[in-house]
Amino acid sequence: MPGTPWRARLAALGATAAILVAACGSAATPTPSPATPAPETPPPATEAPFEALVYPETGEAPCGVEPYTGSFKKITAVDAKTVVFELCGPDVAFLSRIAFSSFAINDTAWLEEKIDPNTTENQAIVSEVNGTGPYKLKEWKRGSELVLEAFDGYWGDKALTPTAVMRWSSEASQRLTELQAGTVDGIDNVGPTDFSTVEADPNLALKEREGLNIFYVGFNNAFAPFDNEKVRQAIAQAIDRERIVKNFYPPAGSEVAQYFTPCSIPNGCVGDPWYAFDPAAAKALLAEAGFPDGFKTKIQYRDVVRGYLPDPNVVAQDIQAQLKQNLNIEAEIEVQESGTFLDNADAGNLDGIYLLGWGADYPDITNFLDFHFGAGASPQFGAKFDDITSALTEGAAGTSDAAREPAYVKANNAVKLHVPMVPIAHGGSAVAYRSDVEGGQASPLGNENLSVMKPGDRSQFVWMQNAEPIGLYCADETDGESLRACEQMLESLYAYEIDGTAAIPALAEKCEPNTELTTWTCTLREGVTFHNGATLDANDVVLSYAVQWDAAHPLHKGRDGSFTYFPGLFGGFLNPPPAAE
Repeated sequence: MPGTPWRARLAALGATAAILVAACGSAATPTPSPATPAPETPPPATEAPFEALVYPETGEAPCGVEPYTGSFKKITAVDAKTVVFELCGPDVAFLSRIAFSSFAINDTAWLEEKIDPNTTENQAIVSEVNGTGPYKLKEWKRGSELVLEAFDGYWGDKALTPTAVMRWSSEASQRLTELQAGTVDGIDNVGPTDFSTVEADPNLALKEREGLNIFYVGFNNAFAPFDNEKVRQAIAQAIDRERIVKNFYPPAGSEVAQYFTPCSIPNGCVGDPWYAFDPAAAKALLAEAGFPDGFKTKIQYRDVVRGYLPDPNVVAQDIQAQLKQNLNIEAEIEVQESGTFLDNADAGNLDGIYLLGWGADYPDITNFLDFHFGAGASPQFGAKFDDITSALTEGAAGTSDAAREPAYVKANNAVKLHVPMVPIAHGGSAVAYRSDVEGGQASPLGNENLSVMKPGDRSQFVWMQNAEPIGLYCADETDGESLRACEQMLESLYAYEIDGTAAIPALAEKCEPNTELTTWTCTLREGVTFHNGATLDANDVVLSYAVQWDAAHPLHKGRDGSFTYFPGLFGGFLNPPPAAE
């Protein structure tokens, strides 16, 4: 079993020591004669030597050999403070990827204690946190709030406010009411019609957020009739995307999506723009596909506000009406609980038309295209398309934006051809604060840092977001509410600058590449401790990555075990599970 040999050696040493102690303890202790000199004082105990971990422990990942599609070759703890990542090919976006919160570093003993390899359910690590961040978990009051307290042993700048509380409401109006009443200090996603209300209130401050996101209408080609490309192309031309943006999105920062990736991301908008709204052409295509009279299906979504989808209910109803009017498609609306919906999407279980979206985790096109359509992407769209995956593999290996552009022209054109989804909007959004809050942010990545905010003379900062976190082991989560909570308590090797997108050192003092960008050597920061007092070392980094990377690792467990981000951002699992038939 992967990961066993080094643990087995430690266990064997411990067993041998126990036998020797037991044997010595059972023997009679001789009485020294008067002539026997007193024994010398034993030297002080020394710290056990660092036993560096390598993964895989023997050999390396089989780069380019099916079924392995990943970009990691090997991870090595050279010494207690040095980790080397060997990759299958160059990765110009490596620092931006490892800064993401899914790749936060956990203590080795914590992972082994809080993940039970013998079950797939109720893992303690999902609700218990032992990070290195400026806040530590005090209490999670399920259904009510998450209470964090400042970590006195933090290696960096201490939290400005002793207590941070995270609350939630799915209603934008409720969030604004609480902010106006002073019961919260900051809110996420101001309602599209409430921007002017906040701006006109001298007690409040509005901060607009750049629309680095995408809202899309998705299909899974494993289910009929969405296995027919002409059906998907017909729907692509039957939805009036401009109408949706004009009627339901904030005017500031919102735009109709002509590509899946926002144009501010390099190479996001190369290739041909999306189909124009053309109901007549759409109806003709649907007839060619064998559905001249339309068909029945579902519109599936979760009732959770996002920057990319400010009012999911009214948008769902509008799309339902458009499909009926333009294609005679009767779509029944089906609202699913947020966690269930995301799990179903990741597992490829959504069998209707579904509404979903994405906000940038880091400013590179791989975060949009590779995560959704690459070789390591989840099965949410069904079977992958070889012309898309090959173009993305080619683009990810480029060492400059200019060198990568031809590959992304091919990728964007192939996405348009196959229509795994219909890109609708890049949504502008905003956060709001009480006017006396210092350090308020509207992060383009949606990862507002609560530790640098000071709410006047109050001893706690209260933040209200759209929904409750689903879990706190964010290696195995994808929703923004969970990720934002994790980001207050856990840290990765790199981080994103506050209120920006640049990757900056965090738990690593630096990570430096070789000339080919295929090997990255990371030097860890000195003096970093976890919330329970354990000291950060290189083995913690190796194991934190290994349990995500290797699908056969005994600790590859979480809330649902999908670990969607790792294959999405790094190409695929080691020892991937068999593909579903």
